[in-house]
Amino acid sequence: MPSERRRAPRYQLLANAEVVELRSDARFKARTSDVSLFGCYVNSINWLPAGTEIRLRVTHKDTTFTALATVARSEAAMGMGVNFTVVALDQRAVLKSWLSDSPSRAGS
Repeated sequence: MPSERRRAPRYQLLANAEVVELRSDARFKARTSDVSLFGCYVNSINWLPAGTEIRLRVTHKDTTFTALATVARSEAAMGMGVNFTVVALDQRAVLKSWLSDSPSRAGS
């Protein structure tokens, strides 16, 4: 089985999140788990199909990170992996700060 290659290390970052589906403005609450500079896994019983464009708002340590993203993969009643598509420079700085304080996932 070939090993999975990632563009950036993943970090364990448990935080509250809000997912907004851009087309319908439907919203639901979730939690992040694995996070990298390019995307994250969103844990939720709600999920959206791969290719869905979303706005993700993550709150951690009294700070908020917001980005546009696309759902890369979904797992029914578990959550979805998302790729960040538009991240403002100030938001990237917030994310980098969080990740510098988080444990790296083995095998990332």
